[in-house]
Amino acid sequence: MTKRGCGLAMDDAGDYRYARRRRAITVAVSVVATVALCVGYAVADMCDVAPGVLTLRHVEHSTAAAAGRSIEAADVVADIDASKTIDPAAARALTDAFRASAAGFGGEFSIAIADASGNVVAENNIDVPRTPASTMKTLTAYAAAVELDMGKTLDTQTYLEQSQDGTARLVLKGNGDMLLGAGASDANHINGRAGLGTLAGRTAQALRQRGITSVTLAYDDTLFDNDRWPQGIAELDTDHLYYAPTASMAVDGGRNWNGTGPANPDVFSAYPALSMQPARDAALVFQQRLAEQGITVQGFVSQGTVAGASHPLASVRSASLNEIMAFTMRHSDNSLAEEFGRLLALQVGADNSPAGAVQAVKSVLERKGITTTGLDMRNCSGLTEDSKLTARTLLEVQLRNLAAGSGAAAAEGMSVMGFVGTAESRLNDADEAGLIRVKTGSLGDVTSMTGNVSRLNGGALTFAVIVNNPTDFAAAKAAIDTFVAGLPKL
Repeated sequence: MTKRGCGLAMDDAGDYRYARRRRAITVAVSVVATVALCVGYAVADMCDVAPGVLTLRHVEHSTAAAAGRSIEAADVVADIDASKTIDPAAARALTDAFRASAAGFGGEFSIAIADASGNVVAENNIDVPRTPASTMKTLTAYAAAVELDMGKTLDTQTYLEQSQDGTARLVLKGNGDMLLGAGASDANHINGRAGLGTLAGRTAQALRQRGITSVTLAYDDTLFDNDRWPQGIAELDTDHLYYAPTASMAVDGGRNWNGTGPANPDVFSAYPALSMQPARDAALVFQQRLAEQGITVQGFVSQGTVAGASHPLASVRSASLNEIMAFTMRHSDNSLAEEFGRLLALQVGADNSPAGAVQAVKSVLERKGITTTGLDMRNCSGLTEDSKLTARTLLEVQLRNLAAGSGAAAAEGMSVMGFVGTAESRLNDADEAGLIRVKTGSLGDVTSMTGNVSRLNGGALTFAVIVNNPTDFAAAKAAIDTFVAGLPKL
């Protein structure tokens, strides 16, 4: 008979001590095993056997090449004071000098200067519609930046469809990234930020985990419906040097460098022939990358669609829309400008077509109070001689670029005279480097420029100049550069 009280019975006490010892041993063994597992995984990670951040390999650090030349920027200008007025006589002296030059280069022109409050202080033919060339892109860029989430990326994805007979179909789906890289994803550049080589590697790994080494391949290029040719472009760009049809995906904007591409994919000035079927060409590159990963693609690459409610097998992410817009403006990339119009149309619920893109841009401009009188916008890039707009419209877009808030991404992509973009070599006064941000325009019978300027006295201004049908194109272009060089001093 056992005693009972507040303590344990004798037999129960023995069982309790045994249970405690067993628990202590179990805990000790678990701790040792956990420590051993962690140490083992760390060693495997360092040896690159297991995934992780540790490695014994030499880490390569990115290095930047030395600058080919350097320009000392002008002194930093204080915050914009919109109350800083412009001497109208000094502004008129600049526009009068341009008008005098026009007697030598011929054609018709419009020119205008406004202060940071939007007051026009000097102009000639400000409300006469002219062919703007690529300065039209400033309208598209502003409207897109207002409506789109400029921090968003454009993912390119793969989807797997397995049939009961054991066959596997892989679908490559584009979501608008026309700056895909052909190889590994490149975190240091906009062009090639997402690489088809990286996507192939991730896809192949996922396929092997499922025991799949052979697939058929299709590509889904349905994002922008069937109409990919805006008005006027096919007639003007007969050699396919300036526009690749808007597509859900493309490698390097569809540029075919034939093995002689630039060392820096974000910086180039040549115009190689562009693909007329960029999505299919991207799919063919992806097929090659899959083969390099040991995945066999059976038959021909076909066009198809992703089944509804599917989840991506793998994906790669583009640069942000903000970065892509900067690339677009600095290279005056017509294909990407048209794509921003199409993305805008999808965002606001306009027709999924080039015409819908144009209408979407116009609607945003009108809603934001920008003058559209005289605006005949045939496409979103300005790559046609049939489009028309006024210098007043360009001025008002630039006025918005001086303000913080929505639409700021359109200003960040402007070319800085003397430093970057299409106006890199058009700085006449080195003392004003960094003060003038512009968008240039050029067609066979058009030279134009619009932008905003940090004035040397701390204020700011906007300007626009369009020349149509000059008899001396080089002289007209030089006159624009001379005019712009005088703006920071106002």
